[in-house]
Parts: sequence; structure tokens; C-alpha cells
Amino acid sequence: QVQVVESGGGLVQTGGSLRLSCAASGRTFSRHAMGWFRQAPGKEREFVAAIRWFDGRTWYADSVKGRVTISRDNTENTMYLQMGSLKPEDTAVYYCAAAGKYFSGTYYYTSLGNSYDYWGQGTQVTVSS
Repeated sequence: QVQVVESGGGLVQTGGSLRLSCAASGRTFSRHAMGWFRQAPGKEREFVAAIRWFDGRTWYADSVKGRVTISRDNTENTMYLQMGSLKPEDTAVYYCAAAGKYFSGTYYYTSLGNSYDYWGQGTQVTVSS
């Protein structure tokens, strides 16, 4: 069993910053990529960012590009999402996801929730105006 655990959410004012962390642990699995998704109340889950584990290639949704940086620490098997210039529309539950199998390195497949096998419980990010 693989456990995916997010941390770092909270309440921040508009323009502020937060760093989310995600650790995947448990049985050994071939980690192809990890990503962040978010879901706001009444809205569908949407892709935020992803990172391919072996080479660190990254993908970002247009809505966060330039304000968010995804990174990984291979030694700690941990992924991070550094968010800045936060806006009220960034308010959502942020989910970490891990992909244990290969998928094509295109934005389409990287941003697709079904490409990921393991999901965390989510961490709330609230941006006040």
C-alpha cells in the first residue's frame, strides 16, 4: 500500500505565499511522476502542476504559471509546491497525486487525473481578500 500525505495548507491573505509538501511512502513503487490538483467548492477538480521524477521536467496550468513552482527532493521522496501571489480564486482543497506507471510526457496526459494511481486526502488552502 502506498500512502500519500499532503501538508502545508492554511489561511493566507491575498498576495501571500504558501508551500505545500507531499510525501509518498509505503511499499516500493516505480515513481514516474507526481502532481498537484485542486478542487474548489462547487467546481470540478483541476490540474495545478506536475513533475516527472527521473528528470524533473515540470508542467503547469495556465492559471498558476508564473506564481507557482513545483519541485522534488529525491533523497526525501518529497514533492513541494511553492505558491506565491495568491489570489482568492486559489482557494481550494489541494490534492497530491503519484503516478506509479509511465504515461506520455505531454501536457494532456500529465494533467489528467486518471494518469495518477495514488492520492492524498487533501489540504485546505484559503486565500482571504
